[in-house]
Amino acid sequence: MNSIQLIRNATIVNDGRTFVGSVVIVGKRIKSVYEGNETIDISEPYIEIDATGLLLLPGIIDDQVHFRDPGLTHKGDLYTESRAAVAGGITSFFEMPNTKPQATTIDLLEEKYTAASIKSFANYSFLMGVTNDNFDELKKLNPRNVAGVKMFMGSSTGNMLVDNEKTLNRVFSEIPLLIVTHCEDEVTIKQNIEHYKQLLGEDIPIEYHPLIRSAEACYKSSSYAVELATKYNSRLHVFHLSSAKEMALFSSDIPLKEKRITAEVCVHHLWFTDADYAKYGNRIKWNPAIKTESDRLALIDAVNSNKIDVIATDHAPHLLSEKEGSCLTAASGGPLVQHSLVAMLQLANQGVFSLEKVVEKMCHAPAELFRIEKRGYIRPGYFADLVLVDPNRSWVVDTDNILYKCGWSPFEGTRFDASVLQTWVNGNLVYDNGQFDESVRGERLLFEC
Repeated sequence: MNSIQLIRNATIVNDGRTFVGSVVIVGKRIKSVYEGNETIDISEPYIEIDATGLLLLPGIIDDQVHFRDPGLTHKGDLYTESRAAVAGGITSFFEMPNTKPQATTIDLLEEKYTAASIKSFANYSFLMGVTNDNFDELKKLNPRNVAGVKMFMGSSTGNMLVDNEKTLNRVFSEIPLLIVTHCEDEVTIKQNIEHYKQLLGEDIPIEYHPLIRSAEACYKSSSYAVELATKYNSRLHVFHLSSAKEMALFSSDIPLKEKRITAEVCVHHLWFTDADYAKYGNRIKWNPAIKTESDRLALIDAVNSNKIDVIATDHAPHLLSEKEGSCLTAASGGPLVQHSLVAMLQLANQGVFSLEKVVEKMCHAPAELFRIEKRGYIRPGYFADLVLVDPNRSWVVDTDNILYKCGWSPFEGTRFDASVLQTWVNGNLVYDNGQFDESVRGERLLFEC
């Protein structure tokens, strides 16, 4: 869409402020931002959107998703999950390497970029996976067009555990890109499994999942990653933190642009607690596990104090049939991209976070942390990745409005007060009140070196 667009009289949440204003889009980018009753100067024909009473936010940047493409596309794929993402206000995502085959070489990584250029409604980047023996491939990465490298310091889906001490030290000392980690200590987890098998047998109930993948397992691995990053002055970003104990590892008194070690939390760890296993069962089984209410409150406090820098989803769809079984056999992970923004806005309505904090952690901070070029803010010259939200149009999540390929959500039955109305990607209105522009595709994200 190359026409000029005017979004008029929106309640804009951006750069730590909320104000009524208007935004002019020309082509792919924001041309100008007007505040209040400033005179809007447009000399050519334009399309006008009346946003009175609506929230205009920068597009959400989700720094951790699993869209299952290639090799696991019965669960989801780049088309279906990016479609759900833009319906949820997400305009850019970073996809993880544990697909089939695993993205652990330059060639395999580029195949994913090619696939996304054909399939994805949203902008995209792909992290290369670290293994015990692909260091030479990691050294070839171009920091201009790859977001970073992903390391599983603890096993997870895809069996990409990096446990070789020499490899760990080489990556932290020699790789200049951002190192992103999944931190759970494998030895501790195995010991916990054996302990509960002796007590309960093989059929361990889901309520024991956070005791097996425990706070201690998380802390032991996270603290080791922080130790290595501190030793080598690496850039480290720790994904999906889940425990109060881990918060001691991160700083709240350093501006984000100066931090070498940063932290992320996922929506499900801010929403659910271990008390919810009785109701939702395996539907809320994630790795790392959802833990106690005191852990949830500590994570919320860390977001508000800026110990935690980013809020993401770890969107990881499975078929419901794959979520069946005991604590040890049910698949870990669940779909979230369609509902992450409205869930966070619901918490804001409850006074847990401010609107400005939600935008900071879901839009501004990912852009700053990953050094994404010209995204994450509503500013002149930036790409027009935008989402328009009605804060007062409530709706209930059910199977009729779920867009994930897997067909379910842990939020089924939940009423959200806010609705995503429209989403722009690079100036294109890709999602409009339930309708998608099938001609629109996102772009490969670029990074400031």
